[in-house]
Amino acid sequence: MQVNEQIRAREVRLIDEAGAQLGIVGLRDALRIAAEKSLDLVNVAPTAKPPVCRIMDYGKYKYEQSKREKEARKHQKVVSIKEIRMTPNIEQHDFDTKVKATIKFLQEGDKVKAAVRFRGREITHPGIGQAVLEKLAKQVEAYGVLERSPRLEGRSMIIIINPKPQTDREKGNSEKTS
Repeated sequence: MQVNEQIRAREVRLIDEAGAQLGIVGLRDALRIAAEKSLDLVNVAPTAKPPVCRIMDYGKYKYEQSKREKEARKHQKVVSIKEIRMTPNIEQHDFDTKVKATIKFLQEGDKVKAAVRFRGREITHPGIGQAVLEKLAKQVEAYGVLERSPRLEGRSMIIIINPKPQTDREKGNSEKTS
């Protein structure tokens, strides 16, 4: 943002500290008015014709803006993608372990990328891998929503599962305990 002497326009549309428009005035007059009030002249809309300048305490404005940005960063959740790898001929106990891990990741709010890796001649039977992924999706449907159906990418078949919103997950847990 351009402040005080950094502003290069001849005339500006001036807004005072209370938000009232003072009209179009020369830059020198606007700077004088701001100096009389011991405040700064800040160009808030440089692309407007003429540019819009506001009289404000720029230091206080920057401080409040940084506080708002910090508060916004505090409330945002970074969603990471966790990966679960399996083979098409996975045993039941191993599959159950993968289901538990997937549920744990979804409860933590992370996306899950489940992949069945085909080795050697296993690639000739993609239906087996698809069945494993669909079985996994069915097992975790109380905790997550299928974002992408099984798709073959190279030697892997992949699905992506999004976590359900928190309220939906809580409902799913109460139904199981009932």
